[in-house]
Amino acid sequence: MPHLFVHCKHINCQFFTSIGFHRDPMLKKRDDFEDILEERRNSSDLRYALKCYTPVLYKGLTPCKVSELKQMVLQSDQLGYVITQVSKEKGMTTDEVTGDAAAILEEMAQRLQLSTVRFFAFTLSKVFKTLFRSICVNEEGLQRLQQAIHNHPVVLLPSHRSYMDFLLMSYILYTYDLALPVIAAGMDFMGMKVVGEMLRMSGAFFIRRSFGGDKLYWAVFSEYVKIMLKNGYAPVEFFLEGTRSRTAKSLTPKLGLLNIVMDPFLKGEVFDISLVPVSISYERTLEEALYARELLGVPKPKESTSGLFKARKILSEDYGSIHVYFGQPVSVRSLAESRVNRSQFNLIPRHIPTRPSEEILSFVNDSAYRLVRAQEENMVLKPWVLLAFVLLQKQAAEDKQGTALDEFTEQAVWLRDLSRHYGAFLHWPDHIPPSEVVSSSLSLHRVGGQQVPGETRSAITPEEELLNQAVVILSCVSYRNQALNVFIRPALLASAIHTAASNRKRKTEIYNGFSFLRNMFSNEFILCPGATVQDFEEACYLLVKTGALQINQQEVLITERGHRTLAFLTSVLDPFLQGYQVREMHTQRHSVVLNTKDCLTEKQFIPAVRKFIIKHLLTGRLRYIEVLSSDLQKNALAALIRLGAVQKIKGYVGFTHLRVPCWFDRLSGYPTLTPMPFVCGKY
Repeated sequence: MPHLFVHCKHINCQFFTSIGFHRDPMLKKRDDFEDILEERRNSSDLRYALKCYTPVLYKGLTPCKVSELKQMVLQSDQLGYVITQVSKEKGMTTDEVTGDAAAILEEMAQRLQLSTVRFFAFTLSKVFKTLFRSICVNEEGLQRLQQAIHNHPVVLLPSHRSYMDFLLMSYILYTYDLALPVIAAGMDFMGMKVVGEMLRMSGAFFIRRSFGGDKLYWAVFSEYVKIMLKNGYAPVEFFLEGTRSRTAKSLTPKLGLLNIVMDPFLKGEVFDISLVPVSISYERTLEEALYARELLGVPKPKESTSGLFKARKILSEDYGSIHVYFGQPVSVRSLAESRVNRSQFNLIPRHIPTRPSEEILSFVNDSAYRLVRAQEENMVLKPWVLLAFVLLQKQAAEDKQGTALDEFTEQAVWLRDLSRHYGAFLHWPDHIPPSEVVSSSLSLHRVGGQQVPGETRSAITPEEELLNQAVVILSCVSYRNQALNVFIRPALLASAIHTAASNRKRKTEIYNGFSFLRNMFSNEFILCPGATVQDFEEACYLLVKTGALQINQQEVLITERGHRTLAFLTSVLDPFLQGYQVREMHTQRHSVVLNTKDCLTEKQFIPAVRKFIIKHLLTGRLRYIEVLSSDLQKNALAALIRLGAVQKIKGYVGFTHLRVPCWFDRLSGYPTLTPMPFVCGKY
């Protein structure tokens, strides 16, 4: 294999890598799956719910009672220190502040009761058998989890794409006789009264979305989590992304809770902690239309018990299968080795809360990205995910004519093979003819009136018709997004190659373009900070491996067979480039001197851009309806702020017309505002 050399004087980066040293992603061993619903369909749900439940516990310890756990929190040295500080700051007695802490803890704490767990086990069995064809779990992963729970405190980190996630996790652990987790949940569920309390009694503890500067709340919360973890009361479960992803892309990880659960190890209070990434993949998501409307600015419905009963109509629909993959437990001790000097914690008493150092913040951030990427790599992609690419590219090309099933299937099979070469965890039944796989997938995603791109419903005005179509498009986009992690690095490279100035594609120029795009999209995709070189190497390796590129000492050459691959990969980024370009167009048109009288708040800014986009979509200037997504617009705004084209001043957004042209000139080098001459990689 040829060696790859890049020298970039602008960023002082020089590296050599042997392409042959990359591990082939197709060689990655993944566990087999078992369908846990198969037994439920053939035996009594009541007997299942009332079964003998004797989970393995941390080093065989008997878990303490909930009341004892609360006492341990209130009597902890760290909380006592904060209570003393708060009483001095607010002029209150320590008893009064302790009473406030007890009230916070009462509002927050879970009250796990086996009787409630059994009720959910019975009820969810009935619901899951109605909604889903199968729930497939890797039993080897559960065996690894069982061993980890016995040896060390465990933190479960599932992906978060649906309300169903935390119920599904507890259901699976109960099925396999594993210790039920205590689950961090938002206060939204507290408004559901009976349901909220039942969730609390099945292991949920409720936390506010933001604490502001409330030191007492933070101290109660962090001490509650750490004591549960240190004492092996139960595995702790939370979502690294902080909230559900409405787009099915992984979100930038939130570090607050990860900081808390790592703290006992860093301070030497436990020998190790096991972090277990869990990937939950839905063939069809219950909330697909709801998410699409939220991305178009429709307010999220408030969680309520009545709303839950109104949603029971979904029981008449088919949502396909679910795959849940429990990844390899990740040792915090191993992660911290040679990264963190734990002796720094010996200089300060453990009970005194301190801000994490830059070293710790960097370590936690890198660990979070690694864990999210582990979630992505073990996501199971269904055929519809690949079909969504084909359908969306057809829609963007404004192809009004139908596509023959044979041609459609050929494009899907080509994409299936490419994704496998790139290491995708693809669930495509090879024993069934591809045309039947495609037909079955199309049928599933038309259930309940769901439409594929190209179909529209009647509307009163052009704007309403466009928004109706946008709901369909964004629903489809959410499935395509599930595979973006597979293609994103090669797509960044393909776009950099596509826009290289000359026919002779020099590696230095391509690397600069790759680096620019990667930096611009760092809010859009999970791209680990500081890993530009590694991502570039990976992208080069994959494109050389699949025969799309040849790389010599100075140049990157596109092979004859590579044109189709590069055309497809370039089209993957097109909607995002157009979304960022349209944000820039709007910025240029409304650029002003930084004066709060002329600036917009962020809440005003998104609707203003949406109105601007609708106008240009209706006139045909824009062709990607998905640029209406508020998620894409927020990420584009964050990129503009980070790269200096936009400044925020006390809650307002101001545009610096002096900085915008440099950004826009570079971004406009990626010509997505005019139709590209390919659909699904075909010229």
